[in-house]
Amino acid sequence: MSNVVFITGASSGIGKAVGKFLSKRGWQVYGTSRHPERHQAMPFTLLAMELNDPESIRQAVAAVIAKEGAIDVLVNNAGMGITGPVEETPTEAMRQVFETNFFGALEVIKAVLPQMRSQQQGLIINITSIAGYMGLPFRGIYSATKAALEMTTEALRMELKNSGIHLTTVAPGDFATNIAAGRYHSPVLKDSPYAKDYQRNLDLMDAHVNSGNDPDQMARAIYRIIQTSNPKVHYKVGSPLQKLSIVLKRLLPDRLYEKLLMNHYKL
Repeated sequence: MSNVVFITGASSGIGKAVGKFLSKRGWQVYGTSRHPERHQAMPFTLLAMELNDPESIRQAVAAVIAKEGAIDVLVNNAGMGITGPVEETPTEAMRQVFETNFFGALEVIKAVLPQMRSQQQGLIINITSIAGYMGLPFRGIYSATKAALEMTTEALRMELKNSGIHLTTVAPGDFATNIAAGRYHSPVLKDSPYAKDYQRNLDLMDAHVNSGNDPDQMARAIYRIIQTSNPKVHYKVGSPLQKLSIVLKRLLPDRLYEKLLMNHYKL
């Protein structure tokens, strides 16, 4: 293995932490950002790429292959958040988040697959979310984008079973990143029937992110996965309570689990 990793959304948060962690361990790291010129002090190469532009994706991938002759690992990390009552969230905003979190991630996969197939090896790590395992109030669209990526990864694993290419997902819980700042917020409308509950949940979401775990925890988890010869289908990285929430979803009757979620979010 030539140890070349391609990380989308590497200018901040989890992507930046992974890039720094791997570069310190001798990996040739290429990250992407919409505005790489704003991030000059990176310890790895940062390429310009727009996740909603397939040609931009192809150019970034081609640049890495031209320089290194390989892409061994793809960390599909770039994404955006969205909050709001489903009824009051503009459909265009919903589509935009799906274009970024789901279709954008798939375009990157499609761009790297020919190179990985020619190498007869490669690893694709799709960063999803613990929120993708359950429909969270006022984050339903975000949950849906991450759930879609989880399911598509499962399908791709089977389609690529004889190629030497491995796929997995890593679902983080709350980490101290700038995702809240870049999140699309449907406004809290004063005359909305959701106003009180939505505002309370917005405050709760931001508090969870601000008190979240260090992104280096995700970097260490991804490094361990890279060193695994046969990665699992799914990994979860978060607090014990966040991981437990997924287990309970599997075990409890639907209405009981829904009641637990509603109690947690004070609904």
